[in-house]
Amino acid sequence: MTLTRVQVQHIAELAKLKLSDDEVDRMTQQLSAILDHAARLQELDTDDIPPTASVVPLQNVMRDDQVVSSLPREQVLANAPDRSEDGAFFRVKAILKE
Repeated sequence: MTLTRVQVQHIAELAKLKLSDDEVDRMTQQLSAILDHAARLQELDTDDIPPTASVVPLQNVMRDDQVVSSLPREQVLANAPDRSEDGAFFRVKAILKE
């Protein structure tokens, strides 16, 4: 399929591209070649090929969840920049305004 200069200029306008005359000529040839290649691919007989979402088999690489005990509170709060009065919680600045 051969594109015309007018079609390429319209595509460039839709893409918000400013092309020089040389670039329009070059894009006309290149885009036409891409469309010709796509047309050749359309000619392939794919009736016996099942549709696939991926050409490589996928597998989950995540490990299984394991229940483990958590760290002691003192160890968690050891590096806290600010704690509550009783030392049991993180203290953070309020991020909501009234």
